[in-house]
Amino acid sequence: MEQLQRYLNHSKIDVVFKQNKDDFVVTEIPLYEFSGDGEHLVLKIRKKDLATWDAIEILARYLNCSTREFGYAGLKDKNALTVQSISIHRKYEEQLKSFQHENLKILETTYHNNKIKVGHLKGNKFFIRLKRVGAIEKRKIEEALGQIVTYGIPNYFGFQRFGVEGDNYKKGKDIIDGKLKEKRRNLKQMYINAYQSYLFNSWLSKRIEISKLIDAFEPKEIYEKLNLPLDVVKRMKKQKHPFKLLTGDLLSHYPYGKIFTIEDLEEESLKFYERDRVPTGLLSGNRVKTSIDLAYEIEKEFEEKTGEDGARRFAWIFPEDVSSNYKEEKNWMEIQFYLPKGSYATEVIAEIIH
Repeated sequence: MEQLQRYLNHSKIDVVFKQNKDDFVVTEIPLYEFSGDGEHLVLKIRKKDLATWDAIEILARYLNCSTREFGYAGLKDKNALTVQSISIHRKYEEQLKSFQHENLKILETTYHNNKIKVGHLKGNKFFIRLKRVGAIEKRKIEEALGQIVTYGIPNYFGFQRFGVEGDNYKKGKDIIDGKLKEKRRNLKQMYINAYQSYLFNSWLSKRIEISKLIDAFEPKEIYEKLNLPLDVVKRMKKQKHPFKLLTGDLLSHYPYGKIFTIEDLEEESLKFYERDRVPTGLLSGNRVKTSIDLAYEIEKEFEEKTGEDGARRFAWIFPEDVSSNYKEEKNWMEIQFYLPKGSYATEVIAEIIH
């Protein structure tokens, strides 16, 4: 959180955002409707100043059971007011009726056929309050929101992915290189995942840098500097979206669908602009498809053997249901939006401020 605050303090729009239960609200959207029947009790909980694991531990102590008996779809922020669904066997239902905790409330219950599992969520809705927003800042924020609605945002991993000190990826790199031993499997995987995320973010920054150069200069001025064929640079220049697609990119239908190799650059770039598909980036590892052609020439700089399974990740996302409300008497700007799972609200804030 401190990393984001430092970024905000040095940004062009001088506003205040503090990640706390009053100014940051997260509501989980389940992947599917719960059936209303079955052996698993689904608890819709509201928590404040608690991480998801903190909440589960509180409930496990109250029920005198193992934390492993609980199911959850995703981990939610500690410094926020969050609403999410967790599951446990319905044999605990009667006992939970008398549960009370000042920072944790069971809002409602239902039933489902199976335990909620990690990844079983569609996305999250966010409410964010920015403070010290004057008339000039209000206008700039509204312009930024307009750009986000039109073009979407880069799908960077947020700083939360890299640990409190922001250096978990370095430990991951050292583990891969054999310089560091980590016996605890969960920590080892967390560090390597952080390194995969660092490589992805670095690749995405490189592609955005190339896209900005193509927008800013004429093809003849930069094609050699970019080490790309002149005709390809000319075709990229014509693309309507600020993130320029390359021959050989792997795209995915959006927000769901199969991953496929780009064939017609002009046609696919238009469908990307229309939010029908998005480019994907590499999470380095085993059993993962890589891009080809010119796209791979850039991607291979950020490809490493990590020992973990790899994946493709959306390079770009489109926040939905974006709205803002300016409280002039308080100099507050309240912003709401929806993001697909795996995306970070703090990156939306960084994009707005930037």
